[in-house]
Amino acid sequence: MQDATDITRLAVRARGITKSFGEVIALDGVDLDVAPGRIHGVVGPNGAGKTTLLGLLLGLAVADSGSLEILGVPVRRALAGPDGVAGFVDGPGLYPALTARRNLAALAALRGSDAYAASIDEILSEVGLTDVADDRVRGFSLGMRQRLGLAAALLTKPRLLVLDEPVNGLDPAGKNHVHRVLGRLAEDGSAVVISSHRMDDVEALCSEVTIVGRGRVAFSGPVDKLRTESGEIAYRLVTTDPSAAREVAVTTPGVHLADGASLGPRASSDALVVRAAVAALDELVVQLVHAGVAVRELAPVISPLEAAFLALTEQPEDDR
Repeated sequence: MQDATDITRLAVRARGITKSFGEVIALDGVDLDVAPGRIHGVVGPNGAGKTTLLGLLLGLAVADSGSLEILGVPVRRALAGPDGVAGFVDGPGLYPALTARRNLAALAALRGSDAYAASIDEILSEVGLTDVADDRVRGFSLGMRQRLGLAAALLTKPRLLVLDEPVNGLDPAGKNHVHRVLGRLAEDGSAVVISSHRMDDVEALCSEVTIVGRGRVAFSGPVDKLRTESGEIAYRLVTTDPSAAREVAVTTPGVHLADGASLGPRASSDALVVRAAVAALDELVVQLVHAGVAVRELAPVISPLEAAFLALTEQPEDDR
Protein backbone atom coordinates (compact mmCIF):
# COMPACT_ATOMS: atom_id res chain seq x y z
CA MET A 1 0.00 0.00 0.00
CA GLN A 2 1.06 3.57 -0.59
CA ASP A 3 2.39 5.75 2.18
CA ALA A 4 -0.13 8.13 3.76
CA THR A 5 1.60 11.08 2.12
CA ASP A 6 0.75 9.60 -1.31
CA ILE A 7 -3.00 9.32 -0.78
CA THR A 8 -3.86 12.50 -2.67
CA ARG A 9 -1.96 11.18 -5.68
CA LEU A 10 -3.72 7.82 -5.87
CA ALA A 11 -5.93 7.03 -8.86
CA VAL A 12 -7.75 4.39 -6.77
CA ARG A 13 -8.00 4.21 -3.00
CA ALA A 14 -10.28 1.49 -1.61
CA ARG A 15 -10.61 0.60 2.05
CA GLY A 16 -12.64 -2.24 3.54
CA ILE A 17 -14.76 -2.81 0.44
CA THR A 18 -17.44 -5.47 0.80
CA LYS A 19 -19.93 -6.66 -1.79
CA SER A 20 -22.41 -9.52 -1.61
CA PHE A 21 -24.91 -10.99 -4.03
CA GLY A 22 -27.51 -12.65 -1.87
CA GLU A 23 -25.64 -15.12 0.33
CA VAL A 24 -22.54 -15.03 -1.88
CA ILE A 25 -19.77 -12.78 -0.55
CA ALA A 26 -17.90 -11.48 -3.60
CA LEU A 27 -15.61 -9.02 -1.78
CA ASP A 28 -14.77 -9.19 1.91
CA GLY A 29 -12.88 -6.18 3.29
CA VAL A 30 -10.79 -5.42 0.21
CA ASP A 31 -8.16 -2.66 0.25
CA LEU A 32 -6.63 -1.43 -3.00
CA ASP A 33 -4.23 1.37 -3.92
CA VAL A 34 -3.42 2.21 -7.54
CA ALA A 35 -1.02 5.05 -8.35
CA PRO A 36 -1.02 7.14 -11.53
CA GLY A 37 1.51 6.05 -14.11
CA ARG A 38 1.37 2.40 -13.01
CA ILE A 39 -0.08 -0.77 -14.49
CA HIS A 40 -1.65 -2.72 -11.64
CA GLY A 41 -2.67 -6.35 -12.09
CA VAL A 42 -5.58 -8.00 -10.31
CA VAL A 43 -5.37 -11.79 -10.36
CA GLY A 44 -7.17 -14.63 -8.69
CA PRO A 45 -9.00 -17.88 -9.40
CA ASN A 46 -12.46 -17.97 -10.92
CA GLY A 47 -15.00 -16.64 -8.47
CA ALA A 48 -12.41 -14.77 -6.42
CA GLY A 49 -14.12 -11.39 -6.87
CA LYS A 50 -11.93 -9.84 -9.59
CA THR A 51 -14.75 -8.92 -11.96
CA THR A 52 -16.80 -7.49 -9.11
CA LEU A 53 -13.88 -5.31 -8.04
CA LEU A 54 -13.31 -4.03 -11.58
CA GLY A 55 -17.02 -3.33 -11.93
CA LEU A 56 -16.92 -1.14 -8.83
CA LEU A 57 -14.03 0.84 -10.30
CA LEU A 58 -16.05 1.45 -13.47
CA GLY A 59 -19.17 2.51 -11.58
CA LEU A 60 -21.16 -0.53 -12.73
CA ALA A 61 -22.04 -1.46 -9.16
CA VAL A 62 -21.84 -0.02 -5.67
CA ALA A 63 -20.11 -1.48 -2.63
CA ASP A 64 -22.19 -2.61 0.35
CA SER A 65 -19.69 -1.04 2.76
CA GLY A 66 -16.23 0.49 2.85
CA SER A 67 -14.87 3.57 1.10
CA LEU A 68 -13.80 4.04 -2.51
CA GLU A 69 -12.13 7.08 -4.05
CA ILE A 70 -11.39 7.23 -7.77
CA LEU A 71 -9.25 10.05 -9.13
CA GLY A 72 -9.74 11.78 -5.80
CA VAL A 73 -13.55 11.62 -6.00
CA PRO A 74 -15.50 9.60 -3.37
CA VAL A 75 -17.76 7.05 -5.06
CA ARG A 76 -21.09 6.60 -3.32
CA ARG A 77 -23.51 5.29 -5.94
CA ALA A 78 -23.52 3.01 -8.97
CA LEU A 79 -23.68 4.01 -12.63
CA ALA A 80 -22.04 7.32 -11.82
CA GLY A 81 -18.33 6.76 -12.28
CA PRO A 82 -16.25 9.95 -12.27
CA ASP A 83 -15.02 11.49 -15.49
CA GLY A 84 -11.67 10.20 -16.68
CA VAL A 85 -12.46 6.50 -16.14
CA ALA A 86 -12.94 4.02 -19.00
CA GLY A 87 -12.68 0.32 -19.70
CA PHE A 88 -14.70 -2.89 -19.79
CA VAL A 89 -15.44 -6.08 -17.89
CA ASP A 90 -16.76 -9.34 -19.37
CA GLY A 91 -15.75 -8.13 -22.83
CA PRO A 92 -16.34 -4.78 -24.53
CA GLY A 93 -19.86 -3.65 -25.40
CA LEU A 94 -19.95 -3.17 -29.17
CA TYR A 95 -22.55 -2.79 -31.95
CA PRO A 96 -22.09 -5.85 -34.20
CA ALA A 97 -23.98 -4.33 -37.14
CA LEU A 98 -21.75 -1.25 -37.25
CA THR A 99 -18.22 -0.93 -38.55
CA ALA A 100 -15.30 -0.37 -36.21
CA ARG A 101 -15.18 3.30 -37.22
CA ARG A 102 -18.92 3.79 -36.71
CA ASN A 103 -18.76 2.11 -33.30
CA LEU A 104 -16.26 4.73 -32.18
CA ALA A 105 -18.24 7.51 -33.87
CA ALA A 106 -21.35 6.45 -31.94
CA LEU A 107 -19.40 6.54 -28.69
CA ALA A 108 -18.02 10.00 -29.55
CA ALA A 109 -21.54 11.23 -30.27
CA LEU A 110 -22.78 9.92 -26.93
CA ARG A 111 -19.95 11.78 -25.23
CA GLY A 112 -20.88 14.92 -27.15
CA SER A 113 -17.31 15.86 -28.01
CA ASP A 114 -15.97 16.80 -31.44
CA ALA A 115 -12.46 16.20 -30.07
CA TYR A 116 -13.26 12.51 -29.59
CA ALA A 117 -14.62 12.21 -33.13
CA ALA A 118 -11.51 13.85 -34.56
CA SER A 119 -9.24 11.27 -32.96
CA ILE A 120 -11.02 8.13 -34.23
CA ASP A 121 -8.55 7.38 -37.02
CA GLU A 122 -5.61 7.96 -34.70
CA ILE A 123 -7.02 5.58 -32.09
CA LEU A 124 -7.81 2.89 -34.67
CA SER A 125 -4.22 3.12 -35.87
CA GLU A 126 -2.92 2.94 -32.32
CA VAL A 127 -4.65 -0.40 -31.69
CA GLY A 128 -3.80 -1.78 -35.13
CA LEU A 129 -7.29 -1.78 -36.69
CA THR A 130 -6.82 0.71 -39.54
CA ASP A 131 -7.12 -1.98 -42.23
CA VAL A 132 -10.49 -3.17 -40.89
CA ALA A 133 -11.86 0.20 -39.80
CA ASP A 134 -14.77 -0.03 -42.25
CA ASP A 135 -15.60 -3.70 -41.65
CA ARG A 136 -18.65 -4.69 -39.62
CA VAL A 137 -17.83 -5.83 -36.11
CA ARG A 138 -20.00 -8.97 -36.40
CA GLY A 139 -17.21 -10.48 -38.51
CA PHE A 140 -14.43 -9.64 -36.05
CA SER A 141 -12.47 -12.29 -34.20
CA LEU A 142 -12.36 -12.24 -30.40
CA GLY A 143 -8.93 -10.58 -30.46
CA MET A 144 -10.12 -7.86 -32.87
CA ARG A 145 -13.11 -7.17 -30.64
CA GLN A 146 -10.79 -6.82 -27.67
CA ARG A 147 -8.68 -4.30 -29.58
CA LEU A 148 -11.76 -2.33 -30.60
CA GLY A 149 -12.90 -2.33 -26.98
CA LEU A 150 -9.51 -0.91 -26.04
CA ALA A 151 -9.90 1.72 -28.76
CA ALA A 152 -13.29 2.70 -27.37
CA ALA A 153 -11.76 3.13 -23.93
CA LEU A 154 -8.80 5.13 -25.24
CA LEU A 155 -11.11 7.45 -27.19
CA THR A 156 -12.06 9.24 -23.98
CA LYS A 157 -8.39 9.77 -23.00
CA PRO A 158 -8.86 8.16 -19.57
CA ARG A 159 -6.79 8.89 -16.50
CA LEU A 160 -7.86 5.48 -15.16
CA LEU A 161 -8.22 2.57 -17.57
CA VAL A 162 -9.81 -0.65 -16.26
CA LEU A 163 -9.62 -3.75 -18.48
CA ASP A 164 -10.78 -7.32 -17.94
CA GLU A 165 -8.63 -9.84 -19.88
CA PRO A 166 -7.41 -7.22 -22.42
CA VAL A 167 -5.31 -9.68 -24.48
CA ASN A 168 -7.88 -12.47 -24.54
CA GLY A 169 -7.97 -14.03 -28.02
CA LEU A 170 -4.92 -12.16 -29.31
CA ASP A 171 -2.04 -13.79 -31.15
CA PRO A 172 1.53 -13.00 -29.91
CA ALA A 173 1.88 -10.02 -32.25
CA GLY A 174 -1.46 -8.57 -31.21
CA LYS A 175 -0.65 -9.15 -27.54
CA ASN A 176 2.65 -7.29 -27.86
CA HIS A 177 0.84 -4.48 -29.65
CA VAL A 178 -1.62 -4.08 -26.79
CA HIS A 179 1.20 -4.28 -24.25
CA ARG A 180 2.93 -1.35 -25.97
CA VAL A 181 -0.28 0.69 -26.01
CA LEU A 182 -0.86 0.16 -22.29
CA GLY A 183 2.79 0.87 -21.51
CA ARG A 184 2.65 4.20 -23.35
CA LEU A 185 -0.56 5.13 -21.56
CA ALA A 186 1.08 4.53 -18.19
CA GLU A 187 4.18 6.45 -19.25
CA ASP A 188 1.90 9.40 -20.00
CA GLY A 189 0.66 9.31 -16.39
CA SER A 190 -2.58 7.33 -16.56
CA ALA A 191 -3.29 4.48 -14.15
CA VAL A 192 -4.12 1.11 -15.69
CA VAL A 193 -5.81 -1.76 -13.87
CA ILE A 194 -5.98 -5.11 -15.65
CA SER A 195 -7.33 -8.50 -14.72
CA SER A 196 -5.84 -11.53 -16.42
CA HIS A 197 -5.54 -15.27 -16.01
CA ARG A 198 -2.20 -15.14 -17.84
CA MET A 199 0.55 -14.73 -15.26
CA ASP A 200 3.16 -14.10 -17.96
CA ASP A 201 1.16 -11.12 -19.21
CA VAL A 202 0.79 -9.74 -15.70
CA GLU A 203 4.52 -10.11 -15.02
CA ALA A 204 5.42 -8.52 -18.36
CA LEU A 205 3.07 -5.56 -17.92
CA CYS A 206 2.55 -4.83 -14.25
CA SER A 207 4.77 -3.18 -11.68
CA GLU A 208 2.25 -3.95 -8.92
CA VAL A 209 -0.21 -6.77 -8.39
CA THR A 210 -3.11 -7.64 -6.12
CA ILE A 211 -3.90 -11.33 -5.61
CA VAL A 212 -7.50 -11.99 -4.61
CA GLY A 213 -8.78 -15.26 -3.21
CA ARG A 214 -12.29 -15.94 -1.85
CA GLY A 215 -13.06 -12.24 -1.95
CA ARG A 216 -10.07 -11.25 0.18
CA VAL A 217 -6.70 -9.74 -0.68
CA ALA A 218 -3.97 -12.36 -0.24
CA PHE A 219 -1.20 -10.01 -1.42
CA SER A 220 -0.94 -6.47 -2.75
CA GLY A 221 2.27 -4.70 -3.65
CA PRO A 222 5.18 -4.57 -6.09
CA VAL A 223 5.75 -7.61 -8.29
CA ASP A 224 9.44 -7.53 -7.32
CA LYS A 225 8.48 -7.91 -3.65
CA LEU A 226 6.31 -10.87 -4.50
CA ARG A 227 9.22 -12.50 -6.30
CA THR A 228 11.55 -12.13 -3.32
CA GLU A 229 8.89 -13.42 -0.90
CA SER A 230 7.78 -16.36 -3.02
CA GLY A 231 10.10 -18.80 -1.19
CA GLU A 232 11.45 -21.85 -2.91
CA ILE A 233 10.32 -22.38 -6.49
CA ALA A 234 11.48 -24.80 -9.19
CA TYR A 235 14.00 -23.72 -11.83
CA ARG A 236 15.16 -25.43 -15.01
CA LEU A 237 18.97 -25.46 -15.07
CA VAL A 238 20.91 -26.26 -18.26
CA THR A 239 24.72 -26.22 -18.14
CA THR A 240 27.74 -27.37 -20.12
CA ASP A 241 28.33 -30.22 -17.65
CA PRO A 242 25.14 -31.72 -16.15
CA SER A 243 26.99 -34.23 -13.95
CA ALA A 244 29.21 -31.57 -12.39
CA ALA A 245 26.23 -29.23 -12.02
CA ARG A 246 24.34 -31.95 -10.13
CA GLU A 247 27.27 -32.38 -7.71
CA VAL A 248 27.45 -28.63 -7.11
CA ALA A 249 23.68 -28.38 -6.61
CA VAL A 250 23.49 -31.12 -3.95
CA THR A 251 26.27 -29.46 -1.92
CA THR A 252 24.89 -25.91 -2.10
CA PRO A 253 22.89 -25.01 1.05
CA GLY A 254 19.24 -24.26 0.37
CA VAL A 255 19.22 -25.93 -3.06
CA HIS A 256 17.28 -29.15 -3.62
CA LEU A 257 17.09 -31.36 -6.67
CA ALA A 258 13.54 -31.85 -7.88
CA ASP A 259 11.83 -34.35 -10.15
CA GLY A 260 12.71 -33.61 -13.77
CA ALA A 261 9.26 -34.80 -14.81
CA SER A 262 7.93 -31.42 -13.68
CA LEU A 263 9.44 -29.96 -16.84
CA GLY A 264 6.93 -31.87 -18.97
CA PRO A 265 7.72 -31.46 -22.69
CA ARG A 266 10.72 -29.24 -21.83
CA ALA A 267 12.51 -32.15 -20.13
CA SER A 268 15.87 -33.18 -21.58
CA SER A 269 18.86 -35.23 -20.51
CA ASP A 270 21.01 -32.15 -19.91
CA ALA A 271 18.45 -30.26 -17.80
CA LEU A 272 18.21 -30.32 -14.02
CA VAL A 273 15.30 -29.12 -11.92
CA VAL A 274 16.34 -27.41 -8.71
CA ARG A 275 14.20 -25.87 -5.98
CA ALA A 276 15.60 -22.85 -4.19
CA ALA A 277 14.84 -19.41 -2.82
CA VAL A 278 16.45 -16.47 -4.64
CA ALA A 279 19.43 -16.14 -2.28
CA ALA A 280 20.28 -19.86 -2.52
CA LEU A 281 19.90 -19.74 -6.29
CA ASP A 282 22.38 -16.86 -6.48
CA GLU A 283 24.85 -18.90 -4.44
CA LEU A 284 24.37 -21.89 -6.76
CA VAL A 285 25.34 -19.78 -9.76
CA VAL A 286 28.45 -18.55 -7.95
CA GLN A 287 29.45 -22.12 -7.09
CA LEU A 288 28.87 -23.31 -10.65
CA VAL A 289 31.16 -20.58 -11.98
CA HIS A 290 33.84 -21.51 -9.44
CA ALA A 291 33.58 -25.12 -10.61
CA GLY A 292 34.08 -24.08 -14.23
CA VAL A 293 30.52 -24.98 -15.24
CA ALA A 294 28.86 -22.54 -17.64
CA VAL A 295 25.14 -21.83 -17.23
CA ARG A 296 23.24 -21.91 -20.51
CA GLU A 297 19.73 -21.56 -19.10
CA LEU A 298 18.27 -20.81 -15.69
CA ALA A 299 14.56 -20.10 -15.70
CA PRO A 300 11.56 -20.80 -13.47
CA VAL A 301 9.55 -23.86 -14.40
CA ILE A 302 6.56 -21.68 -13.57
CA SER A 303 6.84 -17.94 -12.98
CA PRO A 304 7.38 -16.61 -9.44
CA LEU A 305 4.04 -14.83 -9.73
CA GLU A 306 2.27 -18.05 -10.67
CA ALA A 307 3.99 -19.91 -7.82
CA ALA A 308 2.93 -17.22 -5.34
CA PHE A 309 -0.56 -17.16 -6.83
CA LEU A 310 -0.96 -20.91 -6.28
CA ALA A 311 0.48 -20.76 -2.77
CA LEU A 312 -1.69 -17.84 -1.69
CA THR A 313 -4.97 -18.92 -3.26
CA GLU A 314 -4.91 -22.63 -2.48
CA GLN A 315 -4.79 -22.22 1.31
CA PRO A 316 -7.57 -24.05 3.19
CA GLU A 317 -10.46 -21.84 4.30
CA ASP A 318 -9.54 -22.31 7.96
CA ASP A 319 -6.09 -20.85 7.37
CA ARG A 320 -7.33 -17.63 5.84
